[in-house]
Amino acid sequence: MSTRRFSGLGLVVVGAVGGVLVSLGITAAAQRGEPLPLKELQQFANVFAAIKSSYVEPVTDHKLINDAIKGMFSDLDPHSTYLDAEAFKEMEAITQGGFGGLGIEIGSEDGMPKVIAPIEDTPAARAGILAGDIITHIDGKRTKGMTLNDAIKLMRGEPKTRIELTIVRQGRDKPLVINIVRDLIKVRSVRSKMLDNHIAYVRIAQFQERTAADLVAQLNTLGAKAPPKALVLDLRNDPGGLLDSAIGVSSAFLKPDVLVVSTKGRVPSSNREYFAKPGDYMRSYIGSNGSADYLSKIAPWSKTVPMVVLVNVGSASASEIVAGALQDHKRAKIIGNRTFGKGSVQSVLPLTDDTGIKLTTARYYTPSGKSIQVTGVDPDIAVDDTAQGNLFRLPREVDLQRHLVNGETAEEAAAADTKEDKTEPKMFEFGGADDYQLLQAVNFLEGRPVKKMDPALVVKADKAEPAGAKGKPAANAKAGEAVVPKEVQPADKTAPAAEKKSPVTPIEPIIERYRLTPGGLIKTP
Repeated sequence: MSTRRFSGLGLVVVGAVGGVLVSLGITAAAQRGEPLPLKELQQFANVFAAIKSSYVEPVTDHKLINDAIKGMFSDLDPHSTYLDAEAFKEMEAITQGGFGGLGIEIGSEDGMPKVIAPIEDTPAARAGILAGDIITHIDGKRTKGMTLNDAIKLMRGEPKTRIELTIVRQGRDKPLVINIVRDLIKVRSVRSKMLDNHIAYVRIAQFQERTAADLVAQLNTLGAKAPPKALVLDLRNDPGGLLDSAIGVSSAFLKPDVLVVSTKGRVPSSNREYFAKPGDYMRSYIGSNGSADYLSKIAPWSKTVPMVVLVNVGSASASEIVAGALQDHKRAKIIGNRTFGKGSVQSVLPLTDDTGIKLTTARYYTPSGKSIQVTGVDPDIAVDDTAQGNLFRLPREVDLQRHLVNGETAEEAAAADTKEDKTEPKMFEFGGADDYQLLQAVNFLEGRPVKKMDPALVVKADKAEPAGAKGKPAANAKAGEAVVPKEVQPADKTAPAAEKKSPVTPIEPIIERYRLTPGGLIKTP
């Protein structure tokens, strides 16, 4: 969200209950063309008055109203929610790419936070936090059983404040206690580098307000001396973000004016088609006032060079829009695992200067008219996270309670993998030398065979390792020597089952901006 504050809102508070009820009721009635539900509103007022006057302990008006608003979302889909002052501020910080914290991507393992990766040049990275570290205590508080969001809230805080983490690290007999001073974390949503054989690698970690513009700058830098011969776009574990940003990123690689995504909802303004043109991706760009189209000077090779998009179970929302658009237009091959399956758009509707609601207002569809809600984007070539199998464990949209149904395809819950793993896939750095999926993407771009996983490594590890001796090399493999795998074609049905599931990173909504007025919803520019 932008730091620009919303003004001219249509909510006039007249008393703790009546003003809110009447204002919301008038707005709802204007949208539906139906009379106010006066009987139900009176019942709500009676309950409010009863609790206020007779509950065993005093309850403030503010708490009762806030809890009542939260209750209205309890049976809606999991991405619709009330944004209190704290949540509203956090959403602003995340979409702008800055917040006070440590600088780590975390997931969950055995009910405790697990470091997916430290972000470079942040307090966590400088303090020596490593991928794979398990956080057992935060300032002395046990994290076992703590929700991921609660752990994140504890680790975030004002810059220059101190925090103590107790971690368990593989290969260490005793826990480590690490003291870190929080700092302002400016998340770089786009990173890039040139791989061997002049193949460009670009990773997008999150879709923020400047992501598409930053992408253009880095693509131009990568091709400053000579155009790359191929490109890998990495969207793995990217939880999504802003709709405009997803349209801009897609437009960087597609021909002008082609369809990127369409949305359909109950409100007429939610029924739209978005194309690869400035009017759609520059709508709310923070530098759009009088500034030129940031795609106008993009290097021409970005629209023609052979391209692979890497995705996994953690690729959601805006990531899926980009992957779906590039796949439908046959601009890129999608490699990795089936994506999360969040095919809905959330509108942020401000209620006051520092509160609002995030409401699911539409489903989105790829250029071919396909909804990926629940189903996700299927890769053209399936490749596991690591040579030993899948690493990231995350429930997909289909596993979330009250998720929206697709309506176009039969729905099946994600199958639980009941097999006990004989090997523990090793944590790796996206874009690093041990990034197995990236290696397979390079193999594809250079015309070499692509392997789903390394069955020889897994089989030999199974035979060589006694129970509980995870992480040791296969007995018949020399130290430092890679076990050469037998090729597994992408369509091989004997390959291991789908990923296991436990939270990795919160899924970011696809966000559009509206104002809530007595006349209905008005899209903000």
